[in-house]
Amino acid sequence: MKVLGTAIPEVLLLEPRVFGDSRGFFMESYNRRTFAELTGVNADFVQDNHSRSAKGVLRGLHYQIRQPQGKLVRVVSGAVFDVAVDLRRSSPTFGRWVGEVLSAENQRQLWVPAGFAHGFLVLSETAEFLYKTTDYYAPEHERCIAWNDPKLNVVWPLEGAVPSLSAKDAQGLSFRDAEFFD
Repeated sequence: MKVLGTAIPEVLLLEPRVFGDSRGFFMESYNRRTFAELTGVNADFVQDNHSRSAKGVLRGLHYQIRQPQGKLVRVVSGAVFDVAVDLRRSSPTFGRWVGEVLSAENQRQLWVPAGFAHGFLVLSETAEFLYKTTDYYAPEHERCIAWNDPKLNVVWPLEGAVPSLSAKDAQGLSFRDAEFFD
């Protein structure tokens, strides 16, 4: 696995080693020891999630204010534009975001630490998205920041289209009104 930095040092882009031939490919998508050695992150993943979404679906920007979740995310079918927003007040990158294209083709993964909001936009006709979390889903602590908040100014590759949102995501708070981490 190769670890690539992003504009926010704690958010890491991971490129697994892929072994392929005419029959297909093999890759180790996660190895606890290798992940810890190469990233310095000793994550204890407790839950795996899998979603399937159509083109133009935007999910996020989600986080849990209590029981915050670190997430190791990847796409196994299709492509998404994946975004992490730093919500840690004490961080020099507080309020900044990074975005990366994750796809079945590039097989990249993104490590999104606890203390970040997370979201993605589906770029392909459909996308299947997998993610491991370091804490359990706790709906009572879930929060959502508006995907189009002008303070964050996330540059989603929408090409003039309007994203498809869940009712919950359509009610996301402004960054100004959001709860943050210390």
